[in-house]
Amino acid sequence: MPLPPTDYQQVIAAATTPEHRLTLALAVVHVARPGDIRALQLDDVNLGDRLTTIARHDRRLDDLTLQVIRRYLNLRRTRWPNTSNPHLLVSVRTAYDSRPVTAYYLSNLFRGHNATLDRLRADRWLDEALDRGPDPLHLAAVFGISATTAIRYANAARSILEAGPKNNHPHH
Repeated sequence: MPLPPTDYQQVIAAATTPEHRLTLALAVVHVARPGDIRALQLDDVNLGDRLTTIARHDRRLDDLTLQVIRRYLNLRRTRWPNTSNPHLLVSVRTAYDSRPVTAYYLSNLFRGHNATLDRLRADRWLDEALDRGPDPLHLAAVFGISATTAIRYANAARSILEAGPKNNHPHH
């Protein structure tokens, strides 16, 4: 079932820093897995062409994601002007070496909320299947997910849509 709107409202309200907002945009808009967010490098972001490469898939940067990436990069330049860490996200612990931020760093950004990064990503797949129709080929093509995952989310969307309007998609 889709996440309730209150879960989204809570996690959006909790996204108070550029790191939070960037992580949230990458998870919700671009359905990036936490490990893929951690692995993103500066070279994976092309602001001029409005593209990012996440897990070897090129993704067009929408206005919101472009804005949060720019804000985060400005903060990063101010906070750690001499860092040579190639990763997009850096922390106090990784700014002076070349490691990615830890899984704990990402999960801690939204600790205590029902809408974890993984649940947000899964909800985005379901949202797409509800909005565009339960087509597993479309889901696989848009998000680069496996056929098995695409079929599972298409089937879930089909069940929700067949249940009728009262159980239909709560995000709209």
